[in-house]
Amino acid sequence: MRSVVYPGTFDPITNGHIDLIQRAASLFDRVVVAVAVDTGKDPAFGIERRVALAQQVLQDIRKVEITRFSGLLVKFARDHGTPVIMRGLRAVSDFEYEFQLAGMNRRMAPDIETLFLTPAEQYAYISSSLVREIARLGGDVSTFVAPVVQAALQERFG
Repeated sequence: MRSVVYPGTFDPITNGHIDLIQRAASLFDRVVVAVAVDTGKDPAFGIERRVALAQQVLQDIRKVEITRFSGLLVKFARDHGTPVIMRGLRAVSDFEYEFQLAGMNRRMAPDIETLFLTPAEQYAYISSSLVREIARLGGDVSTFVAPVVQAALQERFG
């Protein structure tokens, strides 16, 4: 079985994330969406809420499993039988960080590959941090996230 892990904070999960997950599901037999507990950031939503939102949004995509993870991603990937890590690249600005991360992961776990996918053009500019900022300032995020995520953002930011 060909498996891939797609890690992230998913704070919140966006239409760009969903696009990448749908395309990964067409390439792999199993897609593990790994929601990071240890984000190094100050998330708008706690881990339970981020996992629950991902489960709601992705429930109709076959082959997708949603779980939380903490610690080293390469250890998680090994423990879950996912020899491929998928990362999304929206713009050239993402590349340098993602390239460095992939190199570190390869150094720690040469048996695990990193696959980069780019989102469809209409999602290339969407980021969770921008969506959070727009929601926090009272803007309309309906074209960036699923309705359940929009409702959660409105509840969180008022």
